[in-house]
Amino acid sequence: MSKTIQFSSAQTFSLVLLRILIGWHFLYEGVIKVYSPSWSAKGYLLSATYMESFFRWLASESMISIVDTLNIGALLLIGFGLIVGFKSRWASILGIALLLLYYLAHPAFPGYPQGPSEGSYWIVNKNLIEAAALLVLYLFPTETSYGLERLFSKSQQVTPNP
Repeated sequence: MSKTIQFSSAQTFSLVLLRILIGWHFLYEGVIKVYSPSWSAKGYLLSATYMESFFRWLASESMISIVDTLNIGALLLIGFGLIVGFKSRWASILGIALLLLYYLAHPAFPGYPQGPSEGSYWIVNKNLIEAAALLVLYLFPTETSYGLERLFSKSQQVTPNP
């Protein structure tokens, strides 16, 4: 038996808008890294203030090219999936994992130096907020209502209420 989730038009619009905006952020970050041949995550990883040995291992000569490629690929896939509404639940999970890695490299924990950021944070920073927003998108999917997934899904559809 299929389960139908009922959202109002405003709720659906808000969730789709959130999905597209976060998708744009991920896609843009991936594209900008593709077109910046000198970009590498090495500096960010080497400056990690938490779990330093893990992030230094990721920044090692034997790992950094793999890490850079996976990072760019993940950013592009997450962004594309969220924008077009295809496999956006998978994209949300992958995005949460990636953002938590970014967060753990430079957490906003009391007593730890602030990493590269645009402000001063205490426990909560932009990476954690965006990860929480992706959790909302995972729990309240909209791709079967507005997205490419609609073409492939017949079981669970999100329909807006008037």
